[in-house]
Amino acid sequence: MSVKQALTRGLELGRSVFQLGLLKSGGRVAAKLRVDRFRVGQSARTVQPQAFLPSRYRYFRTSLKGLAAQLQSAGFRRRFGGGSPRNRAVFLAFGLGVGLIEQQLEDDRKSAATCQEIQAVFSKKRFQSPLKPFASGYKLEDYIIGNQIGKGSNAAVYEAAAQFAPQKENNSKSALPLVQLREEEEERETARSLTCCSLRNFPLAIKMMWNFGAGSSSEAILKSMSQELVPAGPLALKQEKEQITLDGHFGVLPKRLSAHPNVIRVHRAFTADVPLLPGAEEEYPDLLPTRLNPAGLGNNRTLFLVMKNYPRTLRQYLEESIPGRRQGSLMVLQLLEAVDHLCRQGVAHRDLKSDNVLLEFDSDGCPRLVITDFGCCLTQSDSNLQLPFNSMWVSRGGNASLMAPEVATAVPGCGVVIDYSKADAWAVGTISYEIFGQPNPFYRGVGLESRSYQEKQLPPLPATVPADVQLVIRLLLRRNPSKRPCARVAANMLHLSLWGRKHLASHDSVGMSKLADWLLCQSAVVLLRGCRGPSGHKVEAELQRSFLSNLDLEDLRTAVGFLLYGPEQHQACILSA
Repeated sequence: MSVKQALTRGLELGRSVFQLGLLKSGGRVAAKLRVDRFRVGQSARTVQPQAFLPSRYRYFRTSLKGLAAQLQSAGFRRRFGGGSPRNRAVFLAFGLGVGLIEQQLEDDRKSAATCQEIQAVFSKKRFQSPLKPFASGYKLEDYIIGNQIGKGSNAAVYEAAAQFAPQKENNSKSALPLVQLREEEEERETARSLTCCSLRNFPLAIKMMWNFGAGSSSEAILKSMSQELVPAGPLALKQEKEQITLDGHFGVLPKRLSAHPNVIRVHRAFTADVPLLPGAEEEYPDLLPTRLNPAGLGNNRTLFLVMKNYPRTLRQYLEESIPGRRQGSLMVLQLLEAVDHLCRQGVAHRDLKSDNVLLEFDSDGCPRLVITDFGCCLTQSDSNLQLPFNSMWVSRGGNASLMAPEVATAVPGCGVVIDYSKADAWAVGTISYEIFGQPNPFYRGVGLESRSYQEKQLPPLPATVPADVQLVIRLLLRRNPSKRPCARVAANMLHLSLWGRKHLASHDSVGMSKLADWLLCQSAVVLLRGCRGPSGHKVEAELQRSFLSNLDLEDLRTAVGFLLYGPEQHQACILSA
């Protein structure tokens, strides 16, 4: 063997030894890292197909530099102290290979620092609710209630307006309403043909919960329906009501969700006597209290939630039109951003479907999606979203057709736990079919069941759907949650596909360094554009800010790995690590 071949072999050996983790301190460490392949919540991380040592191997990362120096020094000593030329060359090259890995890790640290700096800048700019803070509105009498705009299995929704709001014609600044939309002047002047005229007269919506067995005391109602308060704002309840411990079915309610452009915001929550609203006697007579219907089964008081009024649900919109390529991609991305926001704060929706997604349009006609109806949600103070399933009486959530496979196939028993950390992301994959004009493959009549389907049975998406979007949907619908990306990684894939695809030339340290440079440029552009995205849409600007405020190098690298290598090569890289 020539010296050149020996050097080449030594360098390859140096890289491969560290790639395969041969310097790990034992089988227990290896087993732990394999369990931690995919990110769950905010603390765990995902293994990615990398061309160098993963940054989470902190022990080796801190000692690589010294180890490289020792190996190189030993190689020089062997050069002059004996041994065959071949062994001396391999040993020296091995040390040089370790030194090159240290340089790659240094680049990795710089990229991680860049992501952290960008995240810090955009995390400070929180989303502001489209409604101004309420000065009143803790009583049902404070509102004018219009027609019914929706009805589900546990509530009816009515359009509403504040009693104390002045007429729209009054433009005097001294008479501004205490409840009004915080829209820009140009959006107020632009009347979208897709927006119902009644929205201008009824900018609010009131959701009246149906109360069967909670009793009629405010404390009992709030405790029984506490899940509905998860998206409530800080002033939704009166101060004295805030002192009530809100138990719910799954433990103490955690810190409420912070505002997000793709999650509904509850601005007021209060209890009141059930009124006889329009259509009540025809739509839900059995749910009324006996004072309104002698045959009714409901209690006298119930919970009312005040929210912004949205013109339609996602299902209603999709019955009328099919979004284009880019518009559909943005809609899927919004759902993923919303699900990631929920997961980060320890919430699993568990009833995600197109009926529970509201839709409006920004001033440029781009649809904005908002997840609503948290009555079936699972809330936890931590972010692991694991529910003990020791009895068949434990609720697994709503809409059995769109339950993720790991939820639908769970069998109750001692020590059994259902992991909901990727269940909502799976549901987004099913809804994506509807967004691109296809029937949801898991609804009755289509043929697939989440508990038994095979991935090869999934129907093909239209050829007009971008390849990267098809890849994301296919990954989201994987049966095995350990092989399924979390919502954050899937969202990153779509972000990179929409705005940074040409910068994904490679997945080595140089490629990630270039991607970090692009992120810096992208951050500057987003800050300069303000509330307008690349196409002039507010929705795109909101999505880009959400992406930059949640930057994480390992999540980003995982997304890049999927986009560059595809699911098969990505999994092969994981198994070889």
